Amino acid sequence: MLHRGHKSTDGAGGDELVVPMAWLYAEYIADELLRTGDLMPPTSFEFRAGRDALALTVFLSDTDGELPGIRVVSQLENWLSLTAYDQPWQDWVRERMALLGAEAADAGGPAPDLELAQAAWRWLEETELLAPDLNAVPGGAVTGEEDGPKVWTKAWQLGLPLGHLAIHLF
Repeated sequence: MLHRGHKSTDGAGGDELVVPMAWLYAEYIADELLRTGDLMPPTSFEFRAGRDALALTVFLSDTDGELPGIRVVSQLENWLSLTAYDQPWQDWVRERMALLGAEAADAGGPAPDLELAQAAWRWLEETELLAPDLNAVPGGAVTGEEDGPKVWTKAWQLGLPLGHLAIHLF
């Protein structure tokens, strides 16, 4: 997609392709963390939910615009704290997205990284996946792993703990 009047990765202006490097790098980090954890097949919707939730965490936690230059190991504790069970991750995402959206509007144009992050967030919020009911009554009559109660769960609610676990396993 061409964006008039915005700089490409080499700093030239005009009608050049703007490459969303920060988002692509965040997705790459998330993908590698999940693949290393080997928690689910990379072709599954659960993997996508984990990757998108983790990529949003990585992308939105980069407050200084230094994402492509960071060392992953130096940020793991920060990402762990952001994805922890007792944290209001979804509220944090909404606040950071609104802030970045306002900054993009003030800059006078579209931000390709933010557009991809917004698309990932929309998918995570609007998509529901059938997942094991973790709040089911313990001790129920479950005979096998697949036989337990299942509920429709927003993709981010499934992906966030998977991303958190992947960070732990890294």
